[in-house]
Amino acid sequence: MGIGERLTALSDEIGRLRTEIAILEEQHAFVSEAAEDARIRALVSETPLADREYRTAREDAERTQASLSEAKERLERLRAEQDGLLERMFEQR
Repeated sequence: MGIGERLTALSDEIGRLRTEIAILEEQHAFVSEAAEDARIRALVSETPLADREYRTAREDAERTQASLSEAKERLERLRAEQDGLLERMFEQR
């Protein structure tokens, strides 16, 4: 695959990943808010059920944060690869 073809593929992949990140950010905001609500309910009610619901919500928020962080790291790697290819392309001219 040539540099131009790889740049096109990277551009497409970066676009898809940006969309995925936007969705993950929305999901994380929602899940984090639900975890905060569950935390408050657990503090107020002091029941084992409320504590379990909070732990579950907190774990969900941690998972969405991990997915979001991973997607952002992938995006940075793709951008770095794209930059490297662009430099090679300009050096060849």
